[in-house]
Amino acid sequence: MRIGIDARLYGARHGGLGRYSENLIKQLEKIDSKNQYFIFLAQNNFNDYQPQSKNFKKVLADFRAYSLGEQIFFPRLLKKYQLDLMHFTHFNAPVFYRRPFIVTIHDLIISHYPHSRATTLNPIMYKIKLFFYRLVVNNTAKRAKKIITVSDCSKKDIIKLLKINPSKISVTYEGVGLPQDGQADCARLKSDLGIKKDFLLYVGSAYPHKNLEKLLQAFKSLNRDIQLVLVGQKNYFYERLEQTAQTLSLSGRVIFTGYLDDEKLSCLYKTAALYVFPSLIEGFGLPPLEAQSYGLPVLSSSASCLPEILGDSVVYFNPENETEIAKSISNTLDNQELLQALKIKGQANLKKYSWEKCALETLGQYES
Repeated sequence: MRIGIDARLYGARHGGLGRYSENLIKQLEKIDSKNQYFIFLAQNNFNDYQPQSKNFKKVLADFRAYSLGEQIFFPRLLKKYQLDLMHFTHFNAPVFYRRPFIVTIHDLIISHYPHSRATTLNPIMYKIKLFFYRLVVNNTAKRAKKIITVSDCSKKDIIKLLKINPSKISVTYEGVGLPQDGQADCARLKSDLGIKKDFLLYVGSAYPHKNLEKLLQAFKSLNRDIQLVLVGQKNYFYERLEQTAQTLSLSGRVIFTGYLDDEKLSCLYKTAALYVFPSLIEGFGLPPLEAQSYGLPVLSSSASCLPEILGDSVVYFNPENETEIAKSISNTLDNQELLQALKIKGQANLKKYSWEKCALETLGQYES
């Protein structure tokens, strides 16, 4: 078969979506020498991917996600390659693409949080954006030959909100990579970032559903000599969060690092006291698993798919209750036996997730 994969959001800079695309493609290269693959990349990540197999070819598709260009011009480019099957790795498949395709719908978070705090657009433009989001995601789900999603929780959402037959949806868990054994000077990195004490760690975006304002409020109430380090690409949402931290008089206690590459990030995973994940909704929840791969104890929200993915390997808290978040942090830090147990359970939990298994199951969907 001639198979296309939409990898315009390839790579760690694009968060969980980027890691999914990157690892899926790398594993498919290892397990499939039979089919011909065309990997469609944007200009900003075109050089990040270098094919390692002769049956994989990369193609420039510099159409911004969620844009008119994506909807109008991307289908024309795809048509040139006469694909037997196209895999859109996100819900934003072009409405006018008419050849067979499958889609990965990671979550329907926008459907749950359609409010103005989740956007930089003015209210009128945001309503227009929501209209086209609903149009595209419904069209994509109904026309796809198969839908891949990443948790049973997301599958139930797709069935309920998009009215899709359950038999059309396949749950394929994501994997988690091996910990980086980088050469970064960790002591110098932490000094440069202003990390001078034991610290709590969060890695990810600062969208409203990530619930980081509640984490800041919980952290303010902690009567401990400890810092909170938030790692994520600087944007409007992180700038707004920094302003919140200043309002709460947390300057110096809370560190905003901006984007860090995997080598630098590994330093923080290796030296943090706890990983805290306060999210209100997730499709899969990859960051806590990455923390566990470094042996870092995890505290997690009990919302959404997180109990499904993390099992009994973490300490859960109600993400809506800042007092409970703070209490969970303090109680866990004070309990050395619990900290050790979380490290052991975290390693056991990781055995359920493999990028190779994810790729094998995805290839099975292609072939079906």
